[in-house]
Amino acid sequence: MRYDMVIFDNDGVLVDSEPISNRLLAGYLTELGHPTSYEDSLRDYMGSAMHRIHDLVLERTGQRLPADFDTTFHSRVFAAFRRELEPVAGIAATLSGLRADGIPYCVASSGSHERIRVALRKTGLYDFFGEDRIFSSEDVGRGKPAPDLFLHAAKNMGVTPEQCAVVEDSPLGVRAAVAAGMDAYGYTAMTPADRLPGALAHFSEMAELRIVLSSTHK
Repeated sequence: MRYDMVIFDNDGVLVDSEPISNRLLAGYLTELGHPTSYEDSLRDYMGSAMHRIHDLVLERTGQRLPADFDTTFHSRVFAAFRRELEPVAGIAATLSGLRADGIPYCVASSGSHERIRVALRKTGLYDFFGEDRIFSSEDVGRGKPAPDLFLHAAKNMGVTPEQCAVVEDSPLGVRAAVAAGMDAYGYTAMTPADRLPGALAHFSEMAELRIVLSSTHK
């Protein structure tokens, strides 16, 4: 396998955070008068940056979310992360394998820098990355599905987009990877493969990733 770099999404790919954050998001939006189920949240917001939540609520209701929405939501999420968050099964072994193979990797997430670090530290994954390999939508003007974040990560890591593999579990993330000219690999533990069109391949167990990367690289 000779990709020059593997880019990982964070939520749902490195850490098993999507059930926690989407449960809390659905509850908070409902509390604010915008009835949202857990399934609604997964469909509409999974993999998106915070600005997308604001944009969709405004578009659908004509109402703006409170000015302190992000702060309140993140405080609830971080508290839950510190109590409940676990790494995705098999991810530590996968990262160790990539490191042993000499394949560089990084994380590029729609989440804030603080959210990424809280999650990685709680799950024991932070030392696999360190400060130099963490990229957030806060670093760019537009979050996923725009390609900006992935292109930003590739540039900072000194790698051309066409030599990057992106591991994603959301439709928005796959779209962003494809738009960046990178090969997307769809992780289907929570998202069915038919919701991740554009991915070069799909896999459901993190232990499969290195094999999938080796067998499908164009």
